[in-house]
Amino acid sequence: MFSHIMLGSDDLDASKRFYDATLGVLGAKSGQQDPKGRLIWMTPTGVFMVTKPINGEPACYGNGATIGFAMESPEQADAWHAAGVANGGTACEDPPGVREGSMGKLYLAYLRDPAGNKLCALHRMPAE
Repeated sequence: MFSHIMLGSDDLDASKRFYDATLGVLGAKSGQQDPKGRLIWMTPTGVFMVTKPINGEPACYGNGATIGFAMESPEQADAWHAAGVANGGTACEDPPGVREGSMGKLYLAYLRDPAGNKLCALHRMPAE
């Protein structure tokens, strides 16, 4: 459904450290910087980018917005969360764990990146 996701950041070095660590847990290679200064992580399923806003205004996060990353297991979600906290991210919401809802059991872990963007690691638990 999506071709790419782009987020704004005023500190691209902090964003690169954070996303190299968290996306590295998912098997992504280190982000590359293009001639316009944008950081780009390419995967077989899409492109993730971080850039300074092109309008010259300060970057800000979307209040109410969350970007979710698919995880292969609860352990991978935990490793993603730990990598994020160790590289400038901030834990938010409840601690990583199973939540039950209308979509079944989900293993969720939430972080805010160094620019304040809210991220989620999501693993769909097998039906019992």
